[in-house]
Amino acid sequence: MAGAMVQLWWRCVFGPKLSRIHRSAEPSRAGPVRQQGWTYQAKALEKHTDSILGWASALWSLSYYTSPLLVFYLYRKGYICSSKLVPVGQYVGTLLIVLVGVACLRGIGRWTNPEYIQFITILEETKRNNRSENKKKLACFNFDFRSWPVDFNWSDVSSRKELTKGGVSLLKSEPKHRGAADSLLSSVRKLPCQLVSYLIAHSFGRRMLYPGSVCLLQKAMRPMLQQGQARLVEEFDGERAKLVACDGNEIDTMFVDRRMGAGEQGHTLVICCEGNAGFYEVGCMNTPLEGGYSVLGWNHPGFGGSTGVPFPQNEANAMDVVVQYAIHRLGFKLDDIIIYAWSIGGFTATWAAMSYPDIRALVLDASFDDLLPLALKVMPESWRSLVTRTVRQYMNLNNADQLCKYQGPVLLIRRTKDEIITTSGPEDIMSNRGNDLLLRLLQFRYPKVMTEDGIRAVREWLGAGTNIEEASVYSRYEVDDDWCTSVLQSYQTDLATEFPWSVGEDMTSEGRRQLALFLARKYMRNFDTTHCTPLPYAEFHSPWRL
Repeated sequence: MAGAMVQLWWRCVFGPKLSRIHRSAEPSRAGPVRQQGWTYQAKALEKHTDSILGWASALWSLSYYTSPLLVFYLYRKGYICSSKLVPVGQYVGTLLIVLVGVACLRGIGRWTNPEYIQFITILEETKRNNRSENKKKLACFNFDFRSWPVDFNWSDVSSRKELTKGGVSLLKSEPKHRGAADSLLSSVRKLPCQLVSYLIAHSFGRRMLYPGSVCLLQKAMRPMLQQGQARLVEEFDGERAKLVACDGNEIDTMFVDRRMGAGEQGHTLVICCEGNAGFYEVGCMNTPLEGGYSVLGWNHPGFGGSTGVPFPQNEANAMDVVVQYAIHRLGFKLDDIIIYAWSIGGFTATWAAMSYPDIRALVLDASFDDLLPLALKVMPESWRSLVTRTVRQYMNLNNADQLCKYQGPVLLIRRTKDEIITTSGPEDIMSNRGNDLLLRLLQFRYPKVMTEDGIRAVREWLGAGTNIEEASVYSRYEVDDDWCTSVLQSYQTDLATEFPWSVGEDMTSEGRRQLALFLARKYMRNFDTTHCTPLPYAEFHSPWRL
């Protein structure tokens, strides 16, 4: 008996931090399971000791990142010598013993709390036997995701595509072939620049591109994230899951199932890809949820409960395991899946569309064609070559190239007051990189339509900042929607439907301009707001199908 008590206390010492109880883990005899959750109330001993350990962790992180400066300072002051290092070592050892004692006291505080005892018992039982009954009980608790059992592993799927060295395949530009001696000499000359690019990408560059991966921001947003997660679990019966990607990163996901007792839209799964500071807890999942869709959200590597860092290869690896989870564990067909992305999430969305061409559709909101022009906008002009090298080698978010590999329906949503993906400011709508994404797509799919006349007409339409101006351009070119539809349907019936199409090669300039404007309005919709305004469901449409 005493041994079992000690063992339980030991689990409490090393157990994860419990934040919230979504609902009772046991069914109520009086009626259905309680849906309303409550915040876990730690007792005084656990609360104070947990605060001490939290401060110790924060100071350790601060000292770790400032260690080069700290070592340099101590060296200049003459503290780095054997006579002075011994007392420092003794001080550190004493401090560690004190922290171990604090952790043991925290374990006692948890051990005397019935709610924590219930939680840790269910967690240990789930680790021993990962049955669905145990997982349902464990899902009633919100705790440190590092201790959450794995629900799906990339390796669980028997037939997999071949991997490159870093994971799933990424779209890259073809290298230029040169002589061996020339290539070696060039590599030696470029080594300093490559080293600087590596340091920039892996230090402030990655954090500027994905601020949501910064720990301080996540700590500041933690109450909001916990509240958002509670809403998804308690109001929408969301199911949280941990997926392991092919690179070993653990991906935090949330699935809301609407297939039972819902309309037709509930049988369609919308996979949401968040922005560079977005989390599924408070991100774009809410838009398709309003429409009654089944929704699967996930956090970038390094965001929320996901591990790793959000470089393009890791992003693609994470997206791949999310799609595999939707197919092989959740039971959706590719034709039942819509990929929906906001802002920088367009990279993983276009990668998924390129890699899984049988998905039903792709919706890109406030996304861009290429990261490089946006990176050059915020960096000094003197850094141009260095920024170009860094982006192309480490952060090559080539959305337009990937999008052109997808043959299915696409909808682009442009924010007319977007201040983030414009290169000249929100007042210049023609500098919105969503325009370039649309032009690249249309030029690839309809090259005979998008000649000089067609491009000029589409650019004029893109310059319209309001619905009235847009309609004015459309009417000035006397676009006949019925005629354009019949032309495209006739071509689709008579010839192969693989893009690019040769439709428009025998047309007059007037016909090409009409068709170009018709296609532009079908592929892109304007939303009169700024970049970070949540997209209401009224603006979320299924992409146009001929």
